[in-house]
This record gives sequence, C-alpha cells and structure tokens, in this order.
Amino acid sequence: MSKDFNTFNNVVRLPHKYAAGATFTKFYNGLKKGIIYGSSCSSCEKVFIPARSFCPGCLTNLDEVVEIAQEGEVISWAFSDKEFFGMPGKPPVIIALIKLDGTDCNFLHLLGGMETKDLDAVKSVVKTGIRVKAVWNDEKNGHMLDIKYFKPVS
Repeated sequence: MSKDFNTFNNVVRLPHKYAAGATFTKFYNGLKKGIIYGSSCSSCEKVFIPARSFCPGCLTNLDEVVEIAQEGEVISWAFSDKEFFGMPGKPPVIIALIKLDGTDCNFLHLLGGMETKDLDAVKSVVKTGIRVKAVWNDEKNGHMLDIKYFKPVS
C-alpha cells in the first residue's frame, strides 16, 4: 500500500525576545566594552566561556565573573561556501571551536582576516592548533557578533 502525501517548502521565522538573565547580561555588556567575560568555579577551579551561572561539572553556583584572554587555539573548524539558515553573514564562512587561553571549554565563533573564497587557500592557513586573536567590530551592541571574528596570529 502506497502513501500519498504532499511536502511543502516553508521558512518559519519566530521573532522573539528573551531575558538573558544576570550572568549572560554581564557577558553581553562585556562584549559592548570589548571584554570577554567567563565564569570561574571556586570548587573545581575551571573557567567557562561564555559566563555561566553554575558549573556543568560539579554544579556549584558560579558567582565569580572573570575577564578572559582574547587569544586562543583552534580546536576544530568547518568551512561552508553554501548559504544556510541563520548564517552569520554571507558565504563563505569558517566556523571554529576555539579554546581561549585560561579556559576549560571551547568557544564557537567565526574565523576571518584571510582569503576565504577558496578552500585550498583556507586549508593552507587554518589548521587545528593555530593561534587566533579576537577582532572587534567598531560598533558594539552587546551581541555575540561584536567580536567580528578571530584571526590567525602570525
């Protein structure tokens, strides 16, 4: 027995506002000033980025907000030359997991400041383990993309 059904292409957009809470408000307000804030756990001594309200490891409340280094190491990365929903900008883009110095977790952000139109050119520069540094937008609004991208440190 065959099933007969229709499929439809549709894009659903759901504009909304959300309360960031005290911890993420500190994080976003830091971005407005060109500062990256994280949380430090007094129990297990781990540092998390972005700032969090509790430690995911030992579940201790995290009250100490600390300034995080703006340089780190690329742990993993992906290149896309195809547009996808929610993409921050137009393709091509390089998205990376970055372990910022002094932290105990990875931070997801964009890589830039290099030729991105050709995958081979990207692969000649971007490698797991390279050092990168935050590049900030001139105008900051308290948004994750106040950090324009992370660029390789030469």
